[in-house]
Amino acid sequence: MIEIGGDVTPRFEPVRRAFTANFEERGEVGASLAVYVGGERVVDLWGGVVDQSTGRPYTSDTLQLVMSTTKGVTAVCALLLMERGELDVDAPVARYWPEFAQNDKESIPVRMLLNHQAGLYTVDAPPSYEETLRWDPIVDALAAQRPLWEPGTKHGYHAITYGWLVGEVVRRVSGRSIGAYLRDEIVSPLDIDLTIGTPTELHSRVTPLIEASAPVSPMPTPDPGSPMALAGRAMAVSGALQPPDGSNAFNRPDLWEAEVPAVNAITNGRSIARLYASLVGEIDGIRTLQPETIAAATVVQDTYPDEVMMGMPSRFGLGFKLSSDDAPLGGPRGFGHAGAGGSVGFADPDAALGFGYVMNQMQMQTGGGDARALALAEAVYASL
Repeated sequence: MIEIGGDVTPRFEPVRRAFTANFEERGEVGASLAVYVGGERVVDLWGGVVDQSTGRPYTSDTLQLVMSTTKGVTAVCALLLMERGELDVDAPVARYWPEFAQNDKESIPVRMLLNHQAGLYTVDAPPSYEETLRWDPIVDALAAQRPLWEPGTKHGYHAITYGWLVGEVVRRVSGRSIGAYLRDEIVSPLDIDLTIGTPTELHSRVTPLIEASAPVSPMPTPDPGSPMALAGRAMAVSGALQPPDGSNAFNRPDLWEAEVPAVNAITNGRSIARLYASLVGEIDGIRTLQPETIAAATVVQDTYPDEVMMGMPSRFGLGFKLSSDDAPLGGPRGFGHAGAGGSVGFADPDAALGFGYVMNQMQMQTGGGDARALALAEAVYASL
């Protein structure tokens, strides 16, 4: 019997049932989910186990690395600087980061870093694992890199490099690392558990990720220049995140402590939901971004197919994925970001809703997203 902790308001009991069904029917191991509506938390659930061998329970205090759900958090940091007039997203990146002007990049605007149009989805010579965790070597490599397409003419998911590109702009403008900026300007006011660069004293609360099963059939070797080959090259930079001993970097404390702001935020469902709720309304008197900022951030930035992710359609605003029929994030004006394996955070301004789901069992995803998260979202909207 799976133990489910937490509570829901009576209207949202179907969400508890859907959360329980994920364990019974969809292979869930440990997870947490929270939902805010109209500034009030209406769902706060957790359940399962941290460690299948010992049965140690997944509790309200458990923290989870959330892969690319991190990108939405990083976007909020940049957008807060924009809202305060400290960052102009239409200004050249080189205004804030002069070294970035190398190799014909002097005119690339900050906007193109946020919407994945810069053509910097990898670097030709990634630094070592240890160097990458130090920040400067990978940032210097990106500053020196020649764009892999004419910036602004294509869109392609910058799976790993997005975080260093946007994070370095945040660092140059604010004078603080993105982890420190996040802590000071967003986490502390909201009183949430959310880190990019997680201190040692929190490591005991972090549950390791359980990798998804590999596909049964091997993938064919792609032709050079094909979308599949581009996707492989984009992920090649993740080789910089491959420890020499071959272990899973995302379960290593040295990566938890580093700042890799595309993929290594550590948090829980409650904190992600509270953050996104604060983007579309006040939470205990706090609103993280104003309506005008959200309106600007959720304008579709391009209509290109994704050149890196095998031609898949995608809709991006300024750092956020925007809801679509292919990848719903709540209602039609929903925005947020999902992470590899299943985690997701999003906001829906029409419903004044913030949603956060995190888990330790990663699953292979196809189509519109993770089946567990989709089932939970469906139950939430049926309860509204």
